[in-house]
Amino acid sequence: MKVFALSLVVALSLFQAVIAASRTSPPSGAIVVRAGTTTSGEYKTVASAVASLPNDSSSRSIFIYPGTYKEQGLLRYLFTAYTTLSFVSLTTKTQIYGYTADTSSYSGNQVTIQAAVTAAQAGSNDASGTVRVHKNDFKMYNVNVKNTYGAGTQAIAFSQYGSRVGLYACGFYGYQDTLYANAGTQVYLKGYIQGATDFIFGRGGLAFFGGNTIGVSGPGWVTASGRESNDAGSYVFDNNKIVLASGAASGTDGKVYLGRPWGAYAKVVFKNTAITAPLNKALWSVWNTGDERTNNVLFAEYNSSGSGASGASCPGFAKVLTASQAAAYTIASAVGSDYASWVDTSYL
Repeated sequence: MKVFALSLVVALSLFQAVIAASRTSPPSGAIVVRAGTTTSGEYKTVASAVASLPNDSSSRSIFIYPGTYKEQGLLRYLFTAYTTLSFVSLTTKTQIYGYTADTSSYSGNQVTIQAAVTAAQAGSNDASGTVRVHKNDFKMYNVNVKNTYGAGTQAIAFSQYGSRVGLYACGFYGYQDTLYANAGTQVYLKGYIQGATDFIFGRGGLAFFGGNTIGVSGPGWVTASGRESNDAGSYVFDNNKIVLASGAASGTDGKVYLGRPWGAYAKVVFKNTAITAPLNKALWSVWNTGDERTNNVLFAEYNSSGSGASGASCPGFAKVLTASQAAAYTIASAVGSDYASWVDTSYL
């Protein structure tokens, strides 16, 4: 028995070593981005590296050295007033890797892509995104994406329209409408998402969130599902943490909700959530007084724990799931039973 136990410990240690590996040099064949570089073949900006990608069926990678890249780089929409870093209409399978000493966690990320554009300035939610993905088969690892505009209006950090898109140990930072999970199959694993007002939102996204830390920076709603019909779209959260973000606005206590319905068929499920942020005891909210939008929503939670969940009492339009009911909401139910063919399952 001692031999078995020792073998198990060694095996787990090896597994952890693989997961927590460093990535401090480019993978073979990667396009390299390095701020201020004078090396031939390297790019000074992420946008210029993206623009170099071929539009074919090949698989290409981009490796980014440490730095804060304050870019409104362009790939398409050449004549818009605000052109943020866009991945649009490429058929290339693209992976972006940020320099890090620990690939398993967002906490050591050393690469940030940053802008400060509002939806009003850009002309739409999507157009204000610091990074915008409108392509399929896209992966990004250990990169922080920020919209630093702040409170007061919609200002998106990451806008997502592709299918089979995976974000691994990435950080997304904003205030209102940080993460626009608007369309396509997508997973967010072992990352960080920060905001206050409707900061995970979208219309038709099929999204799974696992192992993330969700930072609340002010009064508001974590999610605003805009699902408009009884289709396959949903946001499924499993094994995440909800915490009060560093520097959170005063008066946040009791004024944070898991979500409210942007669309009449909003569908959001939280499972196994450790909550230390001071949520409102109702957990869920109507859209607005007089415009509730709750008749056809599916808002549900299961096995929430922590001080922020203590004494919670859901309203009539929300559900507390049983174990058997909760078992139906998984990564497979959220993004499809073929998820293992495109998701990096080492992050699950």
